[in-house]
Amino acid sequence: MAERDCTPIHIYDTTLRDGAQREGLALSIEDKLRIARRLDALGVPFIEGGWPGANPKDVQFFWQLKETPLTQASVTAFCSTRRPGKVAAEEPMLQPVLAAGTEWITLFGKSWDLHVTTGLQTTLAENLAMIVDTIRYFRSQGRRVIYDAEHWFDGYLANRDYALETLEAAVTAGAEWLVLCDTNGGTLPQAVGAIVTAVNTWLQQFPAPRPQLGIHTHNDSGTAVANAMAAVEAGATMVQGTINGYGERCGNANLCTLIPNLQIKLGYPCIAPARLETLAETSRFISEVVNLAPDEHAPYVGRSAFAHKGGIHVSAVEREPKTYEHIDPATVGNSRRIVVSDQAGLSNVLVKARSFGLELDRHNPASRQLLTRLKTLEHEGYQFEAAEASFELLMREALGDRPRFFDLKGFYINCQHQGNGSDHSSQSLATIKVMVGDEDILAAAEGNGPVAALDTALRKALLTFYPAIANFHLSDYKVRIIDSGAGTAAKTRVLVESSNGAQRWTTLGVSTNIIEASYQAVTEGLEYGLMMETARPHCAIGGEIDRSDANAALQKTRETALAKLKQELGFE
Repeated sequence: MAERDCTPIHIYDTTLRDGAQREGLALSIEDKLRIARRLDALGVPFIEGGWPGANPKDVQFFWQLKETPLTQASVTAFCSTRRPGKVAAEEPMLQPVLAAGTEWITLFGKSWDLHVTTGLQTTLAENLAMIVDTIRYFRSQGRRVIYDAEHWFDGYLANRDYALETLEAAVTAGAEWLVLCDTNGGTLPQAVGAIVTAVNTWLQQFPAPRPQLGIHTHNDSGTAVANAMAAVEAGATMVQGTINGYGERCGNANLCTLIPNLQIKLGYPCIAPARLETLAETSRFISEVVNLAPDEHAPYVGRSAFAHKGGIHVSAVEREPKTYEHIDPATVGNSRRIVVSDQAGLSNVLVKARSFGLELDRHNPASRQLLTRLKTLEHEGYQFEAAEASFELLMREALGDRPRFFDLKGFYINCQHQGNGSDHSSQSLATIKVMVGDEDILAAAEGNGPVAALDTALRKALLTFYPAIANFHLSDYKVRIIDSGAGTAAKTRVLVESSNGAQRWTTLGVSTNIIEASYQAVTEGLEYGLMMETARPHCAIGGEIDRSDANAALQKTRETALAKLKQELGFE
C-alpha cells in the first residue's frame, strides 16, 4: 500500500530501558551503545537510553554518547516526577538526568488515583503539583519534555476526571508530547481506540501549539501491536515500543511488527523505505547482542515468516508469490525459504535445488527418486527442514556431485566414571580411523563426554589435511527423543549447528545410538564446511560446487602433510 497523505508516525524505541527489564536480559554499556547505533542506522527518531542516576551504567552510557553522538536519532533520558513533599529544583534524583545532557527528557507520572493514594501514599492534589513542578523545572533548564502518563487507561476507566486533570497539568507545564501508557497491558484495541479518540477531542480545547499524543502499550493481553495501531488510527502520532517486543512480563509492542504494519499496511510513513529493508537484519543483530534466540516465527522478520513447506504452496508461490505471501519479503529485508519435509512435493525439491545452485529437471528420474528418499528418511525420524546443510549433501549425493573429503573406517569410545553424587568425575577417550585419499589415519583424543571426545579425535585426524577445520566450531547441539515410548532404546535425532565465524549451517543424524547419531551430524557438519571452504570460499551457502577445483586445491596440502602425519602416528 502506498503511503497516505498523513502526519508521519514518530517511532520511539525503549529497548534500552523498558526492553532491558525483560527477565533474563542484561545489557553491558557496550551492548547498549551497539544497539543504539543500530537503531540510529534504522532511522528511529527517538531512542530512550535509560534512567541516569538509577545505576552507574546508564550514566556512563550517556557520557559516551556525548563523545560520539548518533547521526540522526534523539536520545532521551528517562525519569519520574519529583517525590511528594519535595521541590523539583532541589530533588537530588533529577540532577543526573540533567547532567546526561539530552535535549529530550521522558518523564512519567501517575494517572491512576489508586497509584497516587496507595503507591505514592500522597494526595491527588500533590500528585498534580509533582507533575507541574517537575516539567516546569526541566523546561527552565532548556529541556523538552515527553510526558508518559503511566497506567493511563486504567486510570481513565477508574476516574476519568482526575486522569484528565493529570494530563492538563502536563499541558499547562509545557510538555510537548502526552504519551498514553497501557502499563498493565490489560486494555483491548476497541477501548484503546475509543479512549485515544476522546483524549484527542478533549485536547482541542487548548490553544495551539498543543501537545501531540503518543501511545505506549504492553503485551499482557497479546494485543500490544493491535492496541498501538488502534491508537494511531485514533490520532496518536508517536508510537513507543521495543525491538523484538522485549520488555517486562510479556513484553512491549514489537516494533518489528508495528513499523511494517503501520507503513506497509496502513500507509503511515515511519522510516525511509531503504531503511525498512534492514529491519530483519536489525532484529537478528539485536537478538544476538542481548543473547536471546530470535523468534523464528515472528511476523515479517522471523526466519520462517516467508517459509513454504506444503507442495501446493511452493508450486503456487513459484508462479505468483502473492498466492501465499502478503508482502514481498525483501521489503523488510527478509527472504523466501522453501522448506523440505515429508509434506514436500516435487516443486519443493526443484526450488530447493536451485537455491543450492543445482538445476533439476522435473522429468529427470533422479528428481522423483530424491523425493521418495526424502519422505522415507523423514519417516525414519530425519527432519531436513531444520537441517538444510544435510539436505544439500543428500541432494548432491543423489546427483553424484557430493565431494568425498574422508571416509570413516571405524571408531571406539571408552567412558570412565568415578565417584558418586556431586563428588564424581567422568572422562571419555575416542579412537577413530579415517581414510583421506589412499591414506588411513588413526587418531585419539579425550573429552568430557563421548561426543566431545569423538569430535576432537575426528578434527585431530583431519586438521593436517584440511587446516580450515581449525576455524569450525559447534555453536549448538540439540538432542530429540523421537519415540519416547521405547525408553532407553528410543531413536534419537541430533541437530548440530556449526559455524566458521561468518556463516552457520545445521546438520543432523538419526540413530537408536545417540553417539552414532551425533557422529553423523558432526561429520556432515565438517563435510559441509569443507565443501564451502574448498569449492566456494567466497560464495553464500547454496552455490554450485566444482569438484575438480576442490580436489586440486587440496592436493598440495595432502602431499606435504602425509609424511609428517605418518611419523606422528607411528605408521613409519
